[in-house]
Amino acid sequence: MGLQNEKIAALSFVTANLNYLAPAPDRPRTYTFDPPFGEPRSNIVPESHSLPIHDVRPISQAVSLDREGFALVRQKSSVKDFYDEDEVKNVYYPEAERLIKAATGADRVVVFDHTVRKRVQGAADRDGGLRQPVARVHVDHTERSGPQRVRDLIPDEAEQLLKGRVQIINLWRPIRGPLLDSPLAVCDARSVQPGDLVASDLVYPQRVGETYSVKYNPDHQWFYVPGMAVDEILLLKCFDSRTDGSARFAPHSAFADPTAPPDAAPRESIELRTLVFHAN
Repeated sequence: MGLQNEKIAALSFVTANLNYLAPAPDRPRTYTFDPPFGEPRSNIVPESHSLPIHDVRPISQAVSLDREGFALVRQKSSVKDFYDEDEVKNVYYPEAERLIKAATGADRVVVFDHTVRKRVQGAADRDGGLRQPVARVHVDHTERSGPQRVRDLIPDEAEQLLKGRVQIINLWRPIRGPLLDSPLAVCDARSVQPGDLVASDLVYPQRVGETYSVKYNPDHQWFYVPGMAVDEILLLKCFDSRTDGSARFAPHSAFADPTAPPDAAPRESIELRTLVFHAN
């Protein structure tokens, strides 16, 4: 289930390729560092599918984190330089906490990291230079790794916090706009079946994280924000402990927009990852 077909049919769209997980016998795994001798950096094989990706702006007021798993909001940031780590942490983190509290009614929001990305033609992500857009359908956390993130980051309070509702919400925005190159596509969580999500290992030097890779399903409904401005933000649900029918996992991916002009400036963006706590 997703948005009603007549609402989808009324939206403009682009047709673009999205990279899903190809069927494979082994558990998906990606190293964030040089792998052991003889091991590939990743055993994930992409399977490209050409799909309509719809303009969400006309229905943005009706889209919500708890229903579709994402939301489009506006916020003018006071940050002057998103490449300045200290300014991001001292200025942008508090802005994000206030925004997500207002959007969710949460009792507490903790920003636990951020990533700045700038696309470099031909460069691979995590290859020692600038972080690159991730052109692969995925979810940042899983049923298992969501609670584990709380235990890792707030160990003294974790078990008490996990008695209430816990969400992991990403806050994603362009640094330069309007963003035409490598925009972000987000999938209506209601159009995703549990069997579409495949737990995958993300191997760090000191720990092993778990994300979801995503298998293709023709029922998936995809959306994006054309020409996204710097004061526009996509909120993405990457985990929710609530199992009452609320959206829990919203797949997303960068994609090559075939309508983008060839001289479009390379994408620059920042994403924050946040733990969001509700007392009940």
